Amino acid sequence: MPPADVVQVAARLADQRWRLNNLYRITDEQGQDVVFSPNWAQRSLYNDMHTYNLILKARQLGITTFISLLALDLAIFNPNFSAGFITYIRGEAEVIFRGKIRRTYDKLPEAVQRLAPIVKETASEVEFANGSSIRVGQSFRGGTLRLLHVSELGKIATKFPEKAKEIVTGAFGAVHAGGNIFVESTAEGRGGAFYEMVKRAQADRDAEKKPGPLDFKLFFYPWWKNPSYQLPPPPGFVAPEHISEYRGRLLKEEGIELSPEQVCWYSAKEKLLGDDMLREYPATEDEAFDAAVEGAFYAKEIAAARREKRIGKVAYEPDLPVHTGWDLGVDDATSIWFFQVYRREVRFIDYLEDSGEGLAYYARMLQERKYVFGEHYAPHDIRVREMGTGKTRLAMASALGINFQIAPKLAVADGVEQVRTLLVRASFDEEKCEKGLAALQNYRREWDEKLGVYKPRPLHDWASNGADAMRIVATGMKPPEDPRPTSRHAREQHPLSWMAS
Repeated sequence: MPPADVVQVAARLADQRWRLNNLYRITDEQGQDVVFSPNWAQRSLYNDMHTYNLILKARQLGITTFISLLALDLAIFNPNFSAGFITYIRGEAEVIFRGKIRRTYDKLPEAVQRLAPIVKETASEVEFANGSSIRVGQSFRGGTLRLLHVSELGKIATKFPEKAKEIVTGAFGAVHAGGNIFVESTAEGRGGAFYEMVKRAQADRDAEKKPGPLDFKLFFYPWWKNPSYQLPPPPGFVAPEHISEYRGRLLKEEGIELSPEQVCWYSAKEKLLGDDMLREYPATEDEAFDAAVEGAFYAKEIAAARREKRIGKVAYEPDLPVHTGWDLGVDDATSIWFFQVYRREVRFIDYLEDSGEGLAYYARMLQERKYVFGEHYAPHDIRVREMGTGKTRLAMASALGINFQIAPKLAVADGVEQVRTLLVRASFDEEKCEKGLAALQNYRREWDEKLGVYKPRPLHDWASNGADAMRIVATGMKPPEDPRPTSRHAREQHPLSWMAS
């Protein structure tokens, strides 16, 4: 090779951007062997990459593929570079290893392979002669990494909360100072490690706070930015009414204008996915977290409430009594729903949850709200005597001026069905009931990791508190004898008057 060509090749191989656009071959969506060329989302991530990167996204944007190639590139062209990959299902991590890393290495020119020949290989790790390595695993506590990729942390946090905690406390700590972390996921409800990380990153961004080296920078890639998510509308195509409303809402509230081709694509995809569309193909960050959680008991009911605009601003009506439904925690939090009833409507106007406090604290919280109270509903175990005092919490509450009605003791499954019936005619103040709504959205069945299915019983976690209190509301409340308020304003102005019997 002439010296000039040698210099040119050396210059190109020294340029990472050139390598990522020209050197690596992958199998594309059509099964064709092609030279990898970053798409719009992959270019955006590469150009704006931070040390710690948090990626909320629509499906099938190739982020995992890009990070896999980036890790392989860094391992080949940098000595003693170590990368690790974690997914929520072990087999998927090995698919990444075999399909996206090992197979791509095999397609490299022989001259490039000679720069970093493989000296050791197992089913989950490859080591190169230059001291670099790439491995997949479930935890990297105690190791030393220069790059860590965590896929679907939202799903991990939902199904395996302890594993998510181990990733945050263990694997993140294994990344060398100045190294890179990539956490990518679709959303999985308003709760868990991934959701909390996104909320913190959003708060920093909204405050125009530049992320430090140990802060996560948020990237969001919505479906409508992907140029391939379009379909030519067939003759006579008319989008379903709810999708036309969705299109109008995006334009009015977000300034997002969808083309007819995008509307046609979205209509076809939504027909297949239903309520899962928000999670798999979100248009906005908030929309992503409004999606139903897998295995959630009340997924359809909460989704319907959002579609029907029964989650928003629900004002306190002074002419209607405020009732409460309680879940009284001993070791757990105590949760209280505040609601009013008008005809067939149940209006949840407030929510309170706290822990480590006695009944006197909650009595004060009720007084501070200055509502006109009606009935207070509690679970049957409020009659149990306290070990220290010998008194029941029912008697202690009565001494504080809270006279409870006792909800009947029902099987959890029966209580869940009553909650579902109630949610069909319920409205929620989104701001005051935010934490309670998150609990209802995330209240889900326990996952059986061995069998790979959901168990019939609920998972006992933070979401149980608000969900249990709602079950007390549904099983304990009695319809008033005369549900009509004295206020003409309440009769005529409430947005849910169409539900009145």
